[in-house]
Amino acid sequence: MGEPVRTLLLWCPDWPVLAAEIVDGVPATGPVAVLHANRVIACSEQARAEGVRRGLRRREAQGRCSGLTVVDHDPGRDARAFEPVVAAVEEVAVGVEVIRPGACALAARGPSRYLGGEEAAAERIVEHVALSCAVESQIGVAAGIFAAGLAAREGRIVPPGGTSEFLAGQPVEALGRPALADLLRRLGVRTLGDFAALPAGDVLARFGFDGALAQRLAAGRDDRPLAVRRPPVDLTVTADLDEPIDRIDVAAFAARTLAEQLHERLAGHGLACTRLGIEAVTAHGQELHRVWRHDGLLTAAAIADRVRWQLDGWLSGARRGGDRPARPTAGIIRLRLLPDGVLAQAGLQPGLWGETGAERERAHRALSRVQGLLGPEAVVTAVLGGGRSPADQTRLVPWGDERRPARPGPPPPVPAERSWPGPDVEPAASGGSAGSGGGPVASGGGAARPGRRRVSPGPAVPSWPGRLPPPSPAVVLPVPLAASVLDATGAPVVVSARLAVSAPPARLSIGSVPSPPTDPTPAPGSATSTAASATALRGGTVASAEIVGWAGPWPVDERWWAPAEARRRARFQVRLADGSALLLAIESGQWLVEAIYD
Repeated sequence: MGEPVRTLLLWCPDWPVLAAEIVDGVPATGPVAVLHANRVIACSEQARAEGVRRGLRRREAQGRCSGLTVVDHDPGRDARAFEPVVAAVEEVAVGVEVIRPGACALAARGPSRYLGGEEAAAERIVEHVALSCAVESQIGVAAGIFAAGLAAREGRIVPPGGTSEFLAGQPVEALGRPALADLLRRLGVRTLGDFAALPAGDVLARFGFDGALAQRLAAGRDDRPLAVRRPPVDLTVTADLDEPIDRIDVAAFAARTLAEQLHERLAGHGLACTRLGIEAVTAHGQELHRVWRHDGLLTAAAIADRVRWQLDGWLSGARRGGDRPARPTAGIIRLRLLPDGVLAQAGLQPGLWGETGAERERAHRALSRVQGLLGPEAVVTAVLGGGRSPADQTRLVPWGDERRPARPGPPPPVPAERSWPGPDVEPAASGGSAGSGGGPVASGGGAARPGRRRVSPGPAVPSWPGRLPPPSPAVVLPVPLAASVLDATGAPVVVSARLAVSAPPARLSIGSVPSPPTDPTPAPGSATSTAASATALRGGTVASAEIVGWAGPWPVDERWWAPAEARRRARFQVRLADGSALLLAIESGQWLVEAIYD
């Protein structure tokens, strides 16, 4: 087997200390030590002059240097600070592999031929890193990553064919295996040359596979190829505007042009965008930034619509209630689109049987067109999540936005077949009964009425204790309707603090909903429209109806630790004489109609 590929390795001494200075502002010129597991893993030059060494415990290091600044080890900080250094190296030569934060390697053949030799390439890279990042570095060139790393610590370029000789004189501690080095020292093996001269079979039998790998490194047989990284593609598109934009129509035209450029650039790399960053800079230097998420692929039209919506929000600043946020102090002179979330376009190809096929695409285009004409809130979809009441478990999100529930938790489980909505587990409080209508209704007293099917119990510990059991109501009122519940004698039904019902509910009366003074015709989907439709159950107007069956109460005592947000109520399921089923709640002595069962 031939000699490994000649490798150029850049090494930044004491990188964890430099990273702490770059990110956290800890001056590296003073005595600084980076600790992990209460031991020093890196220290500054001044700390070494005071006697601090790697491997010392914290107390011993502070004993040797009284003014020592201690910094906790943070691999993420080291990696973030090293990224500009790697980017600077990639500006000179491609095919860089990050060995660890503070060291990166690349094949020496390319830059040496382009820049006039290995020494000239090393000088050029070191100078460029110093000018771009203000970081001191050293470069070593040898055959293989291991030998190049040792050469970088000496700032040495090992001539071709001399790697084995260079390694032979290095101490066994250079392997970076303290336990193995200590054992080799006690066996009389002090240099890498002595270790490489041992029979390979004996080394494998005595030290195992790790020892055999260490012997290959000591002999200069580091034949692992470089795992070079591909520089990230710059997908950002920017438009510098000749005149500041302060009108929506002009901004929309610029947004469409920029969106088409971004879509073409993404398509050229076989990518699609699912999360879009929009940045704008005003003539006074004010910077605006917003991120839009999308459940699916963003087309050029969808990107343009979102940019237009965002610019409209920035320039007009419309807000409910008449208040307006602070508008930009000047017109927009620069627009930038950043594809924050990209994926391979093949990952969302149209399905064979239509799950993401032509029908879905046509519907998506139509709904997106409606949003483009009326705004993003014109088309919304429901998302199920966690919560104890039906209103808490649903959230309306604009079409195309990320479908994230308002509260964590799984959606309600699919119910088993049952004859009428009732609880999975009978409540301990008494008071439920079935009316004369003969419907199979759950009793609040702990006994099931004839005809009711039991549902298999759910998880032992539900995610939302006290949530209503399935099935879910078909209509959830955005604004609950005020109502009154009466017993057979006409007296109001009340629920005590111990959840005792004063009398079986016999009649339900729904209060009238006041019409808005400005518009006598309620808008579709509004609270007034939904409330009006709620009073017309099964084709008849329900001003006062007989209750033929009921179940409950099921108490909810939420956020009792926050008096301003606390809610304490009891919920009932009732069946009316015409077959309708409602979800009622009593809170602070007031009965409310919250939802309607189908």
